[in-house]
Amino acid sequence: MVKLSRAWQEPASVSLMLDDLQTWAVVGLSNNTHRTAYSIASMLQSRGKTIVPIHPDAPIVLGEQGYATLADVPFPVDVVDVFRRSSEAGRFADEAVQVGAKGVWFQLGVIDEDALARTVAAGVPMVMDTCPAIEWRHRGR
Repeated sequence: MVKLSRAWQEPASVSLMLDDLQTWAVVGLSNNTHRTAYSIASMLQSRGKTIVPIHPDAPIVLGEQGYATLADVPFPVDVVDVFRRSSEAGRFADEAVQVGAKGVWFQLGVIDEDALARTVAAGVPMVMDTCPAIEWRHRGR
């Protein structure tokens, strides 16, 4: 495989997801307020994004109904934001493509270059190893 290095933080992909895409499915989001997924989902809401918790227990989180899998969500999602270990994250990128997501975001420390290659080859922009909060801060917002 061709080494894609930092191609996974393309400014155009970051801008598309932060500026233009509204509904974010957050994989791994639960009611544990000590987890990063919770604070980032809350921040996404404060910036006007709609969040969709994706968790095996399908809890209601931050006032939004959760779903056990991406396939269970009965409406379109724009971005699939993955808070899972790198070794587990690739399947969520594949599922995002299958459900028609317009973007995939792997959080800080989550890297799977094979998943990136598959996702981009399917025509879906992908960002990894960064966080929306970091990217908004870099933009001065």
